[in-house]
Amino acid sequence: MSDTDTRTSVRETETETATESAGECPECEGSVVHDEEHGETACEDCGLIVEEDEIDRGPEWRAYDARERAEKSRVGAPSTKLIHDEGLSTNIGWQDRDGYGRTLSADQRRRAQRLRKWNERYRTRDSKDRNLRQALGEIDRMASALGLPKDIRETASVIYRRALDENLLPGRSIEGVATASLYAAARQAGTPRSLDELEGVSRVGRRELTRTYRYVCRELGLEVEPTKPEQYLPRFTSALELDEDVERRARSLLETARREGLHSGRSPVGLAAAAVYASSLLTNRKVTQEEVGEAASVSEVTIRNRYTELLDVVEE
Repeated sequence: MSDTDTRTSVRETETETATESAGECPECEGSVVHDEEHGETACEDCGLIVEEDEIDRGPEWRAYDARERAEKSRVGAPSTKLIHDEGLSTNIGWQDRDGYGRTLSADQRRRAQRLRKWNERYRTRDSKDRNLRQALGEIDRMASALGLPKDIRETASVIYRRALDENLLPGRSIEGVATASLYAAARQAGTPRSLDELEGVSRVGRRELTRTYRYVCRELGLEVEPTKPEQYLPRFTSALELDEDVERRARSLLETARREGLHSGRSPVGLAAAAVYASSLLTNRKVTQEEVGEAASVSEVTIRNRYTELLDVVEE
């Protein structure tokens, strides 16, 4: 074969390769489609099979519901900010059983225990990891006690991580910054908790909590809107097992009070509790001040004072 023929053959081969990579049929230059069911790539015009017996990169098993997918999946849980290493490290289970459910021997149990110990040491090998682990555990504990959902816990963990990266912790306790982060996250999500409720589940006092909260919001530039009494109504009415009529009447009372300027300088929790109590009386629901106070974590004196003010505004 001459040099000219060789160059021509090489040029034709390159042209065919370029044509195939461009998604065109090497015979008729028609459009090429991929058939995943049969594992073939064929031309729509002439029917030429360009490629066959392709590799199926999907799972070889089938699942018909979420439970089966979770059981057959070979990957772990998604990454999360609720764990200090975001869930990306290996976790060795505490059960002394192998993958088939069989009990481990004494020697295997000792080996597994040693692996757990060194794995735990590696996961918290520096001070930042140990700090995060303690703080995120506190956030999860307090959020569980307050009944806060997962998205608020995630937001609180992100706020704490930012505070740790910005070096805001020196001179402040881990529990204080963790509580302030959870308080800010709950207010940002529109499901606030009162300071009394936070103080009841936290390991720090009210003064340290408020001081740390203001410092974290200022240094991180968190945008937290003032808490409105209406944001507490769904939780209070749900805890007291009251219907929507009571909540709707309470919202109307609070709107009237806002127009009259009654909310200025008063606790939103106390106003919300008083509105629930007043609306329950107006709708003939039997609820005592003690029951409302327990649900809202406020005193009966506060409820009576705000209740009287609300009725005075409505009567005017």
